[in-house]
Amino acid sequence: MIQAIGLTSDPRKELPPAVDDVSFEARAGRVTALLGAPGAGKTTALRLMLELQQGRGITYFRGRPLHRIAHPSREVGVLLGDVPGHPARTVRGHLRMLCAAAGVPARRADEVLEVVGLVSLRDERLDTLSRGMDRRLGLACVLLPDPHTLVLDDPAGGLSARECRWLYGMLRAHATQGGTVLLTTADPKTAARTADRIVALERGRLVADLEAADFARTRLRPRVAVRTPHASRLAALLTKEARTAQRSVEVVREGGNRLSVYGSTCADVGEIAFRHGILVHQLADEIGDMGPGAEQDLTVDLRADQARQTSDEGSAPADERAAAPEAPLTPDGEPVTAAGQEASAEAPQAPLSEPRPADALADGRPSSEAAGPRAATSAVDALPDLPPPISVRPAPSPLRPLRYELRRAAGVGTGFLTGAAVLVVSALTAVLLARIGHTPQPRLLVAWPQELPLPPAALGAGLLGAIAFGDEFRHPALAADRGTVPRRLGLLAAKLLVGSATALMLAFLTVGCNAEVLYLVYGPELAEVPADWLSLSASWIGLVVGCAWAGVLAAGLFRSTTAGLAAVVSVPVVVVPLVQRVLEGPSVRTAAGFPLRLREVLLSQWPFGGERYLAAVARVIAQPVGGALTLSLTALLCAYLLTTLRSRVR
Repeated sequence: MIQAIGLTSDPRKELPPAVDDVSFEARAGRVTALLGAPGAGKTTALRLMLELQQGRGITYFRGRPLHRIAHPSREVGVLLGDVPGHPARTVRGHLRMLCAAAGVPARRADEVLEVVGLVSLRDERLDTLSRGMDRRLGLACVLLPDPHTLVLDDPAGGLSARECRWLYGMLRAHATQGGTVLLTTADPKTAARTADRIVALERGRLVADLEAADFARTRLRPRVAVRTPHASRLAALLTKEARTAQRSVEVVREGGNRLSVYGSTCADVGEIAFRHGILVHQLADEIGDMGPGAEQDLTVDLRADQARQTSDEGSAPADERAAAPEAPLTPDGEPVTAAGQEASAEAPQAPLSEPRPADALADGRPSSEAAGPRAATSAVDALPDLPPPISVRPAPSPLRPLRYELRRAAGVGTGFLTGAAVLVVSALTAVLLARIGHTPQPRLLVAWPQELPLPPAALGAGLLGAIAFGDEFRHPALAADRGTVPRRLGLLAAKLLVGSATALMLAFLTVGCNAEVLYLVYGPELAEVPADWLSLSASWIGLVVGCAWAGVLAAGLFRSTTAGLAAVVSVPVVVVPLVQRVLEGPSVRTAAGFPLRLREVLLSQWPFGGERYLAAVARVIAQPVGGALTLSLTALLCAYLLTTLRSRVR
């Protein structure tokens, strides 16, 4: 279950907080709706519960706050807004990436695709999906790690009636199996039909916390829905009887043979129709003032996949049966619940389930046999199927973040296109610099003009590093092992490792392509290997890898790809001049000759001439660019670790 206690957002500029001291519970085995008009604070409350926003209060998920859960994605499935993911990624590739992030087998992606009906679209890109398919993919992402609790923000927004019915059926099936479902909606009628308990917010404050039946009876406007071929006559009789009895009764003609009677009951309407010999096809209590014709339009939408009514949308189907006042029926003969929930003929709504004991199953989900008497009816069999539970969870592995990062990086063509662009720009720049002249050969091989702060390969490596954190920080639901932004050091290490490998590959390909192009255009003179190739190689590798790391750390620290790339460019533009000024300023002692003295200290013979590589690295660090890059990386890493520790202490 969910226990939200004292949720309060930080105050805004001269405005009250969006959420002010909100406390409620969402029990296991039930669907809880967080109801409120747009701007009432529903989304803010969810973000406070998931620790995505600063504020006061605490939320317990089965007795533990989110930051104390080892693997939050296996406890809480979250869907806020649209499906999180790169638009160029395929449906199956996106789910397989999330499988690696959550530590579940890759075959789990095919299982949830089968359940949500997206098998035929598994190779489609995310940006080509319709709104309904996007919602189905979002639910697949939520169900992927088999969580106990589902938290969804307006999951049916923009969906058709048919898609809404399917979605709410899936959520009801999850609750029937003992899970906890918390969703937000702005429609009180939808909340009354689909939820077991309703928590209403208004201007950030809690105004109601009631069972669905009690909420419908006290907060919504009840009415009697009547279908009869003598609608005009019955309406006149009802008005006359109300005027005679001096009662406030409103009769609304909704077109065709349908009437909505406000201020009366099924018994009174049925008695008047019986006394005057009027045939009645439907007599049912309904909840919610949907306005003239709204119920008719809803019925048409629910059956849009079967047939369209053409002449008289209000005419009654042939299989309608009259219902007694104490047991009203819908036009298709389905019973109406006390909360006004009208079951659909295609997918009957599951009855409201009672709370189950938490120990009915080992994973906290009670079986259907442990449900209340109403949940044991045949309506449960009509609920959609859920993915099979994950019985064996793999142990935490240090390779899991690495698998996730590899699938994230290789799942879209951004990295490949960036690498190709870097190679083309480097080759053209090298040819142009060789034609102009006055450029040293080492700078020719890496296509680094003296007028530019960084070569194209270093900028490309920094860009690839900066976009490494793009998906996670734009879409918090991708934070597989954290309710908030992913601050895990294992994920950072995986990103740094993949960024280093990508930068090394880009560095070698750039030098090789530039040398080959210079050889083809100008001959072997410009493609010769420099004499001090060892120190130059160390400098080149350190520069490219350092730029990639700077992009990763800055993007992870500032939660922005633009900030990551800006940090890469600021190293030679801002930090290098400062380092040069410090080194060239007046001082009593200098660090000149540091590489030579380091080599004197390491007089012992290293295997394979390791002292030479060590001396080359020392010379790189002693240079202004190397020192500035080292200083920047150290500062970024310390800042990242500081924010990581702060997020864990909270």
